[in-house]
Amino acid sequence: MNQARLYKVLLGPVVSEKAAGTENQVVFKVTSDALKAEVKAAVEKLFDVKVENVRVLNVKGKSKRTRHGIGKRSDWKKAYVRLAAGQDIDFAVEG
Repeated sequence: MNQARLYKVLLGPVVSEKAAGTENQVVFKVTSDALKAEVKAAVEKLFDVKVENVRVLNVKGKSKRTRHGIGKRSDWKKAYVRLAAGQDIDFAVEG
């Protein structure tokens, strides 16, 4: 895999109650053309953890009413990454 591509696959973590509810699982927002193998390689390289499996899904953008009529938010893709037992990624900022 292209090493430069691995740095561009992950766009950021998804922080929500549902994402934080599961142990040994992290949720990332990924590029729209990301593959499971690319997501796994990127997480293992960037965070130095062991990944068990990856599930990728497309999130459809919501239709919203604005003062100019009906608009639509962008579609995006997210990946559920299950880490091996004992592995952890901490996104808390230490200061």
